[in-house]
Amino acid sequence: MKAAVGSGGERYVPVQERTGEKSVVFFTRDLSAAGLLKIYDRVSSVLEGKTAVKLHTGEPMGPNIIPRSWVKELMAERLPDAVIIETNTHYEGGRYTTEQHRETLKVNGWNFAPVDITDEEGTVMLPVDGKWFTGMSVGSHLPSYESMLTLTHFKGHTMGGFGGSNKNIGIGCADGRIGKAMIHTAEGSDNMWSIAEEELMERITESTKATISHFGKHNAYINVMRNMSVDCDCAGVDAAPVVTPDVGIVASLDILAADQACVDLIYALPARSGAALRERIETRHGHRQLSYMQEMGMGNRLYELIDLDNDGKEILPAEAVAGVSEKWIPDAYNVKKISGC
Repeated sequence: MKAAVGSGGERYVPVQERTGEKSVVFFTRDLSAAGLLKIYDRVSSVLEGKTAVKLHTGEPMGPNIIPRSWVKELMAERLPDAVIIETNTHYEGGRYTTEQHRETLKVNGWNFAPVDITDEEGTVMLPVDGKWFTGMSVGSHLPSYESMLTLTHFKGHTMGGFGGSNKNIGIGCADGRIGKAMIHTAEGSDNMWSIAEEELMERITESTKATISHFGKHNAYINVMRNMSVDCDCAGVDAAPVVTPDVGIVASLDILAADQACVDLIYALPARSGAALRERIETRHGHRQLSYMQEMGMGNRLYELIDLDNDGKEILPAEAVAGVSEKWIPDAYNVKKISGC
């Protein structure tokens, strides 16, 4: 018997309707390597031992991924022994096979640190107590890590509505052949993208829980709100043009609070500025990612937003975006060649 699918993924839940405890979310407007270092230092204490850095490294020449120079400085200054981790894709493209993936990593400039394509030698099941899964298939190398920093380019997503830390882990740690098919494809279907809306959000979330449960208290989450196309970085050069203004960087030890804060910041933007991303989230029923994370006990939807640019003052999302430009303005990293960014 098929599990009952949740509802309400098309509706934004305002803060006054949320319940539960509060977590801490850090925020900076400083979209630079220095800003990334500053916010990393507020969540780094839980990272111990062999540390994975989960990134979306992008399709060839993808224009919107986190600038490599920022990540290079972060890893050189704070995480010299860490390893970037990725998995191969479910679809055929520049990261479908390990060989293709390695070439794309070179093209995109991810050559300053080791990159572990965790499913290149096989898969392993991680347990999860969900309504869709009892386990999720991930790359066989993943369990060898003791801590994970999820470093996410926050943006829209063609099917998920938005891509935050939940999507980065839930899809990005599931292996390319088995795990991603478990999430995206209904059994017996010829359509590899046959699962959508609330059911997709729930499957992504259960996959995420399998991975973060492995790391326990040794998880930290950073979401970079820059170059936020309504499309995922999987779209590469075909991603819809960016129209949403850059906002800043968010970090937390609570995955739900981190993603919820990013969504709140989008909804706090002036109506025209945030319209494209809000429409993408609502039409794909992406808010179900957040409500289901709460149901799965993965964190809190309420949080204190701490402004690192103003002596750690607690602020509201509207205050955080008060100085944001009405339109997207390309920064210096958008005019540099891929090898220099």
